[in-house]
Amino acid sequence: HEMGFAREVADRVLFFDHGKLLEDASPAQFFDAPKDPRAQAFLRQVL
Repeated sequence: HEMGFAREVADRVLFFDHGKLLEDASPAQFFDAPKDPRAQAFLRQVL
């Protein structure tokens, strides 16, 4: 997972877990303040 690259080039970030869409956000919103607890946990592990 290339999070820095995704943050730089993406217009939107979609975060799925088990086929369910949990987040649809701008890169700034997703990386700085994700709303979903699963997305928060994922980012804590990879960043």
